[in-house]
Amino acid sequence: MEKKLRILLADDHAVLRAGLKLLLNAETDIEVVGEASDGEEAITQVNILRPDLLLLDLTMPKLNGVDCIEELMKIHPNLKILVLTMHDDEEYLKAVLRVGAKGYVLKKAADVELLSAIRTVARGEMFIYPSMAAELVYRQLVSPADTERKEKNVKLLSDRERDVLRYLALGHTNHEIADMLHVSIKTVETYKGRLMEKLEMRKRADLVRYALDHGIIE
Repeated sequence: MEKKLRILLADDHAVLRAGLKLLLNAETDIEVVGEASDGEEAITQVNILRPDLLLLDLTMPKLNGVDCIEELMKIHPNLKILVLTMHDDEEYLKAVLRVGAKGYVLKKAADVELLSAIRTVARGEMFIYPSMAAELVYRQLVSPADTERKEKNVKLLSDRERDVLRYLALGHTNHEIADMLHVSIKTVETYKGRLMEKLEMRKRADLVRYALDHGIIE
């Protein structure tokens, strides 16, 4: 008989752990060997049970996920850790990868996607939730020089150009912006053209991303 993948679940929500346990134990190649409700207990259970993979939440009592991973990597450097979290946040992703996690998947992931993440990490490969992986790739394609230049460019925007940028990023049409700023639609289009030129962008979606990144909209 093929050896089953032994998994430890660490999450402070008992209902979620129960659901995950049912889901995982229904698979013929996976076995949940233990549970933990906080970071310190996760370390204790890993020491006792020696699982193949730890499925770990980030925000738990006593010891948060990042610190828990860091401690476990000192004791069990070969342990495979997959973070299961609600945080769709690039900084959290970078933090857990930096300390040794091998995967990052969101709790909103479908059952099939979670199982795929578990098996991918178990094979020794990296798994990053697709939308977050795409974001990382995008940012890697933008060189530091490009970023610095565009940081300077935003300072060249006039107050009215910043207003137009904010309204565009919030999803308003040219007509709506013209009404709010008491100018003609043609004037709004002119401002939009200037924004594209100064910020070296081609699409409205780029302006939205830029406005978010620079605090022009929250």
